Amino acid sequence: MPKKAKANPRPAATSAGGDEPLKGADLLIKCLEREGVDTIFAYPGGASMEIHQSLTRSKKIRTVLPRHEQGGAFAAEGYARAIGKVGVCMATSGPGATNLVTGIADAQLDSVPMVAITGQVPQHMIGRGAFQETDVFGLTMPIVKHSYLISSVEEIPRVVQEAFHIASTGRPGPVVIDIPKNLQQGKGRVVMPKAPDLPGYWMPPEPDPAMLREIVGLIARANRPALYVGGGIITANACAELRRFAETTGIPVATTIMGIGCFPETHPLALKWLGMHGTVYANEAVNEADLVLAFGVRFDDRVTGNVKRFAENATIVHVDIDASELNKNKPVQMPIQADVLATLRGLNRLLGATPVGAARFKKWRDHIAERKRLHPFHFKDTPDVIQGQYAIRRLWEIAKGDAIITTGVGQHQMWSGQFFDFTEPRQFITSAGLGSMGFGYPAAIGAKVARPDRQVIDIDGDGSFLMNIQELATAHIERIAAKAMILNNQHLGMVVQWEDRFYEGNRGHTFLGDPRDPKQIYPDYVTMCQSFGVTCERVVHKKDLDKAMERMLASSEPYVLDVIIPYTEHVLPMIPAGQTYREVITEMDGSGPHIAKQTLKAGSNL
Repeated sequence: MPKKAKANPRPAATSAGGDEPLKGADLLIKCLEREGVDTIFAYPGGASMEIHQSLTRSKKIRTVLPRHEQGGAFAAEGYARAIGKVGVCMATSGPGATNLVTGIADAQLDSVPMVAITGQVPQHMIGRGAFQETDVFGLTMPIVKHSYLISSVEEIPRVVQEAFHIASTGRPGPVVIDIPKNLQQGKGRVVMPKAPDLPGYWMPPEPDPAMLREIVGLIARANRPALYVGGGIITANACAELRRFAETTGIPVATTIMGIGCFPETHPLALKWLGMHGTVYANEAVNEADLVLAFGVRFDDRVTGNVKRFAENATIVHVDIDASELNKNKPVQMPIQADVLATLRGLNRLLGATPVGAARFKKWRDHIAERKRLHPFHFKDTPDVIQGQYAIRRLWEIAKGDAIITTGVGQHQMWSGQFFDFTEPRQFITSAGLGSMGFGYPAAIGAKVARPDRQVIDIDGDGSFLMNIQELATAHIERIAAKAMILNNQHLGMVVQWEDRFYEGNRGHTFLGDPRDPKQIYPDYVTMCQSFGVTCERVVHKKDLDKAMERMLASSEPYVLDVIIPYTEHVLPMIPAGQTYREVITEMDGSGPHIAKQTLKAGSNL
């Protein structure tokens, strides 16, 4: 076990405002400014309006008013993931706070640094069932990295500083600060601590040099190594070191959905991503490997399928900054708690400039290249009907791959990962762990605020987009040029796919249109977007798609394309839940690639 780091000596403190007492709400804003906050997504209410009054006087913080608190939370996530800073959102007590809960849970599962501030009823009313009172501290405890209930004005500077430190260090995550209204209104003479003083909060030590040498030794003895890497690579800013390591060793790289972009998908060593709807060859490579280097991943069930049979013949090295992830889902031979950036740097120092193993693994890479040739992502194109996959591929081609893509959750999400090739980190922003419909457009707003220099496009489904469509008003009023391409099939497409596969096509309330007139496109997104002041085009025919995309990309304002696609298309390949890569489905008729007959045997020296 690593030794616990020694606590830092208690830091010195500085005055917040001379001898003049500060109101709690004003002090909070000063503390946020001190942490470098430039944007907050905040919806006011009775228990938080004091803070909004203070925000109106801030010269450093832009307040973006979402039209729903959930939209604000998702926007804060999009902001954080696009730029790597802590995203900040705020809501009032009661329903305002509970509307943040889905976004907080989403940030927790996807390790997104976020601080959520909630107003609370006055202290003397807590626990009395006051108007708009909820126990936000208790309610969010299972879905946060840490939470605070402020008990005095004097606590505000320390709590804010600690919250941002905790949210952004180690394995990032959401932190909640709940502030009673009387403390927002109260005054006090307070001081600002110079540095966080958290004796029980420590960072993992540098990786053990002996373990790094053992990893290099395992590579030297391997015949079929594979890198399985995730969002931890992006969080740690370790993408350049990963590329150097992969190119030095010649080891193929498969990512998780959260890891998309950490390794260029156009690189010869790239396998794109693995899992339920990942590439056949990525799933094969990792499962047939004799050495799996799992860096910054958590062995999620959508990646592993039947986890007991995942990479069952491999020696697995698992490096993660969070000790709770080690041996949690998948027991491994070499669990290492360490920062993945420090680990890759150490490995690269040991390997030097010599391409250790690269030549030895040529047969293995050639085998994978053949599998790539046999099993690329594919779909049956049609002369006039627009397939969702086609629309995404054309967007990638017309935009030249230069865009930040956010998504909702469903078939469009998987197709976006499949048919848009990502070459840089923080370019693909999606709700992966929680799978929150309604995530895409608010996240695009947040990403565009963080990166106004980039094209930001939400690829969404009609069901998912509708869940937070009110944020079109935010984009229009705030002049945030977040775009959206809706793949509109009038159905909950992914649920329909499962109905087709596992429920004999019986429809369990998955049609979103009007059953009295099923040929009518409902709702009318063109008219709805116009009511928000946002331009929207409906595209039905393939011949009209390219020009519509060009107009969307050229616009300096929010823009929506409503692209009509068939509901009968499935996301393929697909590994049924709880199955292994051998049971993958690659065709609409349910047939697979008969991988079992072609699988490498244990001990193969490829």
